[in-house]
Amino acid sequence: MASFTPYTYFQCPCTDTSTPTRNLGDEQPPETEENSDDERTFDPRAPRSNYSLYPLEHLFYCEDCHQIRCPRCVLDEIVTWYCPNCLFEVPSSTVKSEGNRCTRSCFQCPICVAPLSVSSLEAPPEGLGAELASQQNGPFVLNCAYCMWSSKETGIQFEKPNGIFAQLAKIKNGGEPILTAKDRRKDREERKRDFSGSSAAEESQENEAPINLDPNERLDPESQFSNLKAFYQTQMAESSPVSALGFTGDYGYGSPGALSRIMGLYTGGSYADKKSKTKSGTMREARDALEGLQIDPLSDEDAINKLRTEGWESTASAEQRHEQTTHTPFLSDLRPVAYLLRTKRSKRCKTCRHILSKPESKVQTTRFRIRLVALNYIPSIIIKPLQPILPTASPLLAPLNPVQFLLTFKNPLFDSVKVTLATPAKTPGRFPTKVTVLCPQFEVGANTDVWDEALRDNNTKSSLSGEKRRTKAEASEGQHQAEAGKVWERGRNWVSVVVEVVPPSLRIEDSEWLKSEEMKRDGGEVRDGEEVVEIPVFVRVEWEGEVGGEDSGLGGGGKDKEVREKRELAYWCVLGLGKVDVD
Repeated sequence: MASFTPYTYFQCPCTDTSTPTRNLGDEQPPETEENSDDERTFDPRAPRSNYSLYPLEHLFYCEDCHQIRCPRCVLDEIVTWYCPNCLFEVPSSTVKSEGNRCTRSCFQCPICVAPLSVSSLEAPPEGLGAELASQQNGPFVLNCAYCMWSSKETGIQFEKPNGIFAQLAKIKNGGEPILTAKDRRKDREERKRDFSGSSAAEESQENEAPINLDPNERLDPESQFSNLKAFYQTQMAESSPVSALGFTGDYGYGSPGALSRIMGLYTGGSYADKKSKTKSGTMREARDALEGLQIDPLSDEDAINKLRTEGWESTASAEQRHEQTTHTPFLSDLRPVAYLLRTKRSKRCKTCRHILSKPESKVQTTRFRIRLVALNYIPSIIIKPLQPILPTASPLLAPLNPVQFLLTFKNPLFDSVKVTLATPAKTPGRFPTKVTVLCPQFEVGANTDVWDEALRDNNTKSSLSGEKRRTKAEASEGQHQAEAGKVWERGRNWVSVVVEVVPPSLRIEDSEWLKSEEMKRDGGEVRDGEEVVEIPVFVRVEWEGEVGGEDSGLGGGGKDKEVREKRELAYWCVLGLGKVDVD
């Protein structure tokens, strides 16, 4: 069986603001002693606990609120946008107008997502003077060095080696040009002029010949949206009268709609209701591609015939279709994919808006200006068995057999802290575990320099090192018996204490006196995750820190600089110790 790695999860206090549920019709929720005890004890197996437990490396610490902050109770702010391929910083205005893609020549292969390079179709010059020859001329294509895919397979070629994004937006698969919005707007005006019966003399004034579009052509998403927007703007303008101020509908100050709303304030709205019911406008739907109606020309029969001729290998995978902006069922419809932009983000506390993390704005650097991680403020907890497990022994915990574990608390602060532990006598759940902390209250030294420990007072040093030597001597003599009220081992900024647990029995057919009240009410087989021994521990940390500049005063004397305040932090954490043998 695979070995189990002990873990430690910390609870964020943002989930403690919930209110107890009650039935409809009840004035107040029932309050009993059992319910109050259950609310104070944290249940790591509750469904809501999955959203409040995090490793210590994933948490922040707010210095203003003096509380732990998880990724769910912080606000993200974008510092900068950049391309991960060329590391070019993109302005936010360009992101809003051009989309979340790199607008330079950075593209990915639509087959294997490898970066594409620009190369010329012409052969390089050879012979004398080849190094002095000018730059190669077009046409140019995009090539993949991994899967050897080329844009030439889809009929896409470029005239210049730079500005690939702008050139690709004007070329369809096969090499046909994509009409711009100006050309489409011009064709719509020409078509409207023909329907309105304008004279031929006005048409002859145009220098350029009109562009005729296919009503059933296949449009790209940008062209389809442009045609739909222009069509519905025309329909809304024709169905809604224009007021004297240039507003359509009821937005003019002198429009009848505005007068009806004013009269409705005094008449109760009857006049406005009658006015709105009598007013009606006629709008029709789009009819062809020129108005934004898009009908896929590739029918089911054509797709089946293509599958029969080219096979299943010619179809695109789900990941390849997801990267495309249009519907692309076959590999021949794939287009080069521009790189998605990445962001650097800063994080703020939702409660006080204090900055918790802020990276450097430069793309090339990975440093942070501000980074208030909980790892630098909260003591970390390391779990390991008191007696090492032999390689030949089973890593599972024996039911109803007491096992001792070693909890090591490491202090990251520059001040000594006082730690108080509290655990329930039996963990909540259908299979409770008995827990006993032999030393629930102790003090952890400050995280000072190693040389500062050598310069301490001789009495303090001898007492601390003597305690450490006595513990190691007992361990070497085979005396692994821990004493109540005493720490197991102590270091410069860390302390190890012993916790004893009695794993439960997972057998359903056990005696009734071994079953918990929850097990008696809800029997059944062992559920997924119930074989893991998880212990909720309430940790309370107290220390004395220096008062900030606003509290102590920047212009104070030497005595004000020595003023210290008492600080306190309390939180729940869950210790995963191991798995219980089910057999």
